[in-house]
Amino acid sequence: MSRTAKVFMTNRSQAVRLPKEFQFSTDEVVIRKVGDDVILSPKPRDWHSYLESAPVASEAFMADVEDLLVQERDL
Repeated sequence: MSRTAKVFMTNRSQAVRLPKEFQFSTDEVVIRKVGDDVILSPKPRDWHSYLESAPVASEAFMADVEDLLVQERDL
């Protein structure tokens, strides 16, 4: 579902008036930018909630990184 919303300035900040069906039931949101898109999501209440909704790294993540050898040290 998509709709058009008005963008306006309030003091020195830009704001968007969200249509009723897009309003949040929380006081804070997480803002992230993906390309030219700005995405708002409810702020997770705790780490468990965050980890359930956080992006997952692909299987290729860190594939080209070479593990370093363990260094022997005198303590």
